[in-house]
Amino acid sequence: MAVKAQVLYDFTAEPGNNELTVQEGEILTLTNQNVGSGWVEARNSRGNVGLVPEDYIEVKTILIISFVFDFTSLFRAYCMKLENCVGLFLSIILLLSVMVILCHMAVGSVYSFDEEWDDDSDDGKSTGGYGGSQADEGGTMQRGGAHSTMKLSLNKFPGFSKTPNPEVYLLTKHISKGDDRLPIYTGEVGPVWLYPQIQLDCVVADPKKGSKMYGLKSYIEYQITPNTTNRPVNHRYKHFDWLYERLVEKFACALPIPCLPDKQVTGRFEEEFIKMRMERLQGWMSRMCRHPVISNSDVFQLFLNYRDEKEWKLGKRKAEKDEIVGVKIFSNIDPELPELDPAQVEQKYEMYSQFTRSMDNSVKELLTVGHLHWKRCTGREFKCYIFKYSILSREYTLTEALTATGKTYEEIAEIVAGQPKKDLHFLMETTHEYKGLLGCFPDTIAVHKAAIDKVKEADHLVVMNKISQQDKLIMEKNLSTMSYALQAEMNHFHSNRIYDYNRLVQFYLEEQVKFYETIAEKLKKALGQYTTM
Repeated sequence: MAVKAQVLYDFTAEPGNNELTVQEGEILTLTNQNVGSGWVEARNSRGNVGLVPEDYIEVKTILIISFVFDFTSLFRAYCMKLENCVGLFLSIILLLSVMVILCHMAVGSVYSFDEEWDDDSDDGKSTGGYGGSQADEGGTMQRGGAHSTMKLSLNKFPGFSKTPNPEVYLLTKHISKGDDRLPIYTGEVGPVWLYPQIQLDCVVADPKKGSKMYGLKSYIEYQITPNTTNRPVNHRYKHFDWLYERLVEKFACALPIPCLPDKQVTGRFEEEFIKMRMERLQGWMSRMCRHPVISNSDVFQLFLNYRDEKEWKLGKRKAEKDEIVGVKIFSNIDPELPELDPAQVEQKYEMYSQFTRSMDNSVKELLTVGHLHWKRCTGREFKCYIFKYSILSREYTLTEALTATGKTYEEIAEIVAGQPKKDLHFLMETTHEYKGLLGCFPDTIAVHKAAIDKVKEADHLVVMNKISQQDKLIMEKNLSTMSYALQAEMNHFHSNRIYDYNRLVQFYLEEQVKFYETIAEKLKKALGQYTTM
């Protein structure tokens, strides 16, 4: 029996890639659900057959379930006519067998998966953004498709099962040891992470088109070269996506993890898109390399330094089974600083919450102004003015000087149109990164807010004999550790913000100086065409 599926999103086929263009709401017949790598083969109502992203369709299980119920009615009527219990028993067994087979046909392929790396799709819907934040009972935060493997039940606080759940950590007696320890020291600006002596960095370059499934599917592979080994490794976009999910799962309760550049299904092999994606992946990787906690983590080091496929797969499975995720990451943090009073913790929380909201608004305003400026530089308004000036010079033919002036302004119009790519582009890209980074802070800060609220309830819970006085002291100590982590992270954010915008604005002004000097030279040259009267 053919399985039907409804299209959830429009999809435009890539030419020469055996794909099928489909429209939202269209009903397809699935001809092969075992293609793999996130694709299925389907036939539309016109008889055209091709590959469609599995995430873009929904299997019509209702039709088959309805068929099962109709089949059940027929069997019930048939069984009523049987004259002995043996016939009834055999009929029921046969009916159950048919139902199992039909239900397996309907949903079996939807929930089946393979742990192997290459079975993940390179395409499909974006997981780069934050589709809301979730956490399971273990307090693991989920963003952009990240999934948790933790299933803990440690809820002493009634009504506190919503995300995120800091209680998993607040009541933990844990001493960080060895390589897992994340120390915090007092720096010139306050609490800071321990920074490495040699700053990690990497270069994302040399994109190459590859194929699999005997050439049916294509992908782009990037070469990443870390400065610590100078030995390149190759990764596809889905590998970056896997790294992002692991980082979110492990660190997002303590550290804001900016999202990746969005996935794209159509046009993903065009040169301009590949260049833009590579540039944005470079920005994302550079930002991760500059973070002392993330850059030193096992999963990030694996991503940059694996030697062969075997080491990669073993490291991948180890990362996916990591139990120190979600709010449990705070148990590894070891501030070498005096314990903070809960009132001080709340004061810091309020200050950082207000700052991130304020900067988020400023960043959005800067992006709006930047887009408007770009539009004015490349729009028709300036060019129309220059065109009229040129027409005037040709129409009246005053002198060769006036004609040259018109041509000069046409050249200036072209320079103006191309200038944003030379300076504003870099300022806008980094500001866009900060917009995404600031969008992560509310979720991270919410963990601290929830912890503060729980500690405030501690006295009442002690009176109610739900926790002991010792539990309360542990909660306050752990809350202090969480606050130091937030302070260290905010100080890291500030130092990066100062470095980034100091460098960017300096570069922008240098390019603007060159820009106006070029225009001034052209105007001086045009001025030299005229005779002083």
